Amino acid sequence: MTRTARTTTAGLLAVVVLTACGGGEEAKEQASVPSPTTTAPAPEPTTTTTEPVPQEPEVLATGLDVPWGVAFLPDGTALVTERDTARVLELVPGEEPRELATVPGVAAENETGLLGIAVSPDFADNGRVFVYLTTGSDNRVLRMVHDGERLVPDAVVLEGIPRETYHSGGRIHFGPDGYLYVATGDAAVPSTSQDPDSLGGKILRVDEDGAPAPGNPDAGSPVWSLGHRNVQGLGWDAEGRMFASEFGQDTWDELNLVEAGANYGWPEVEGTAETADYADPLVTWRPADASPSGIAVTDDAVYVAALRGQSLWRVALAPDGGTGEPQRLLEGEYGRLRTVTVAPDGRLWLVTSNTFRGEPGAQDDRVVAVAEEWLASRG
Repeated sequence: MTRTARTTTAGLLAVVVLTACGGGEEAKEQASVPSPTTTAPAPEPTTTTTEPVPQEPEVLATGLDVPWGVAFLPDGTALVTERDTARVLELVPGEEPRELATVPGVAAENETGLLGIAVSPDFADNGRVFVYLTTGSDNRVLRMVHDGERLVPDAVVLEGIPRETYHSGGRIHFGPDGYLYVATGDAAVPSTSQDPDSLGGKILRVDEDGAPAPGNPDAGSPVWSLGHRNVQGLGWDAEGRMFASEFGQDTWDELNLVEAGANYGWPEVEGTAETADYADPLVTWRPADASPSGIAVTDDAVYVAALRGQSLWRVALAPDGGTGEPQRLLEGEYGRLRTVTVAPDGRLWLVTSNTFRGEPGAQDDRVVAVAEEWLASRG
């Protein structure tokens, strides 16, 4: 079910129009000039226009063990986390993945372990990489430093995020403002989501030392928004608008437009509240169709990776601030999808999660790159 945002969400719905060169493909007739010979004038060459063939999907890595987060270094190298092994892998297309680190202190169980990863906007100067992990006592954000060969632990910058073996959130992402956004879950205690003093059930905004970022709704607090159940996807459009995907309980999963200080209703409401007290989602799905994790935002759409729904959902961003009808893509083709992200070359990278609660194939788990044009060609 689609919903129109109560605040303006900008986006472009791009329509690709193929035009023929020179105003048309037909050759123009030319008048013949009388001649003593019987030779007919040579026909004018015609120009043939062909549609470009969409780039086929490319499998970039296979045999991964519950991969979770993906982030890119400035040179295009990808960093991939494995939830249960606590490894961070370096992934370059055409090469075998290389282990950069095994993150210490990870207590992986059920849905928890080594989850999100983010690269500092100032990586070229400071070499910093951040990871979200579960320990025996909490969820936390660890700052690491890339020394050229390995990732080395540096400092815990955020700790005390409630933990359970599920509902841990875990996605982290630097926003266009340069600050680190941290998605947390309610850790199976729904009341934490409405508690402003708890870090659970929130989206947090901090600097690279873990301090509350300037401009947060409450000075001195890392909380950016509250009333979340289990956010696992974060992204921004070109206008700086922030989107987040959220697991519902039994009724509605959500795609939200996130605004500073807004309350998204959990556990008082699941899905649309239609009251000024809570921000309504842009889109809702039944959990069987979605169970959304990572998202990727392009010029004209939000792509949502669906676990239980085993699909990639495309939500068009309309010029009037609303959203188009969600389009279901790749249903069942790659199984459970944990992460989707935009790579430096513009393709979408999909990360499967079939070795956990899925039916793994011979290559699982995988990282697969697909072009938006290829997705569009499949309708």
